[in-house]
Amino acid sequence: GEDHPGEETDYGRDAPPGLQREAAHYFGYVYFRQVKDPSVKRGYFQKSLVLVSRLPYVNLFQCLLQLIAPEYFDKLDPCLEAVCSEIDQWPLPVPGRMLNLPLMGVVIQVRVPSRVDKLGSSPDKPVNQENLLPAPLVLSSVYELDLFRCFQPVLTHVQLLWELMLLAEPLVVLAPSPAVSSETVLALTSCLAPLKYCCDYRPYFTIHDSEFKEYTTRTQAPPNIVLGVTNPFFIKTLQHWPHILRLGELKMAGDLPKQVKMKKLAKLRSLDAKPGLYSSYKTFLHKDKGLLKRLLKGIHKKRSSEAQSALLRRYFLELTQSFLIPLEHYMASLMPLQKAITPWKNPPPIRPFQQEEFLRTLEHAGPQLTCVIKGDWIGLYRRFFRSPNFDGWYRQRHKEMTHKLEVLHLEAISEAVCGEGREAAGWHPACWVSSAKQGCRRVSL
Repeated sequence: GEDHPGEETDYGRDAPPGLQREAAHYFGYVYFRQVKDPSVKRGYFQKSLVLVSRLPYVNLFQCLLQLIAPEYFDKLDPCLEAVCSEIDQWPLPVPGRMLNLPLMGVVIQVRVPSRVDKLGSSPDKPVNQENLLPAPLVLSSVYELDLFRCFQPVLTHVQLLWELMLLAEPLVVLAPSPAVSSETVLALTSCLAPLKYCCDYRPYFTIHDSEFKEYTTRTQAPPNIVLGVTNPFFIKTLQHWPHILRLGELKMAGDLPKQVKMKKLAKLRSLDAKPGLYSSYKTFLHKDKGLLKRLLKGIHKKRSSEAQSALLRRYFLELTQSFLIPLEHYMASLMPLQKAITPWKNPPPIRPFQQEEFLRTLEHAGPQLTCVIKGDWIGLYRRFFRSPNFDGWYRQRHKEMTHKLEVLHLEAISEAVCGEGREAAGWHPACWVSSAKQGCRRVSL
């Protein structure tokens, strides 16, 4: 139940940036089955069930496929008809609301996050308030991945990868399986929250995709995109890309999974190239060695993967917020003063974003106030200004501020109209305080 035009605006207004419906793309969630079968020419039978949606509800939709697919492969179309009938009765995905979703004798219980949720706090855990029998299948999150599992081979490079995502650098993830490819790409694009990753990304890209020629041509620079692939053939066709993360099968090196090493792109020649992060990128920020120490401490204490993921998620959140707070403060200073907004003329425009003016504010109000990591923050901002992520962030903030300006202007007009009506009627001012404010609220809506 996601295509309800009347509810589209409400969802877009209330959902966090990272959970907005994709306007230009669909997400395809896949359950793949492969069974040995001597009667088939290739020696095995293979089939996929694909769930298609504009919503990035990774956990929820993968859970649905785990329930539906085995039954579907056994009973085929009648099973899908029954499932679609049940899903058709589900409530709308309202941000901030706990949902009970009945499916095939199970009730899935999950909460859709809201834009007003406190960042970094643990979401309310669904509880069986309605005494559902059997007990519901409770999902702790509708979309969050196990970041610790996704980043296990690159824990020593997560800060560098965060910079690559922030700057929307072209990146290829060559993984041993579609599952690892997809989860790694989704984990990378999610690490900027609450900043929305504004570029394209393909969790699982193949040589059969329509953009294959466009992405492999050497006549133009690679696009701002993250590609997840599994075919080693891409090592040859994408050698001109600036950053290639080659992942292998996970191996342990003591307590910590074996970490991939930084390697020069020139060494990426053969199809059997070793795992590594092939890039010549130099980070703007100094490496935070404390993160790895905290993760290692968690491993020694046998802390759960969920707890380790929460630690990683908070690290990314604090890093992104330290980067964003100066931008938000400066952007707010571009808003006209409320006293300059009068009912008798158009409101003054929002001042333009002056990059050099913003950079001068960093000396006294920069990331150093909230982040212990040192480095070339100014250089990082300069590169960020050239990225699609800055353009997307600025456009969204400017749109919100323009709307706020319109609301304030309407309130000023309403106050003036209320005042004229009051004087004409000769009513006492005290009687008008409450009704005038209510009138203004109605007009502003």
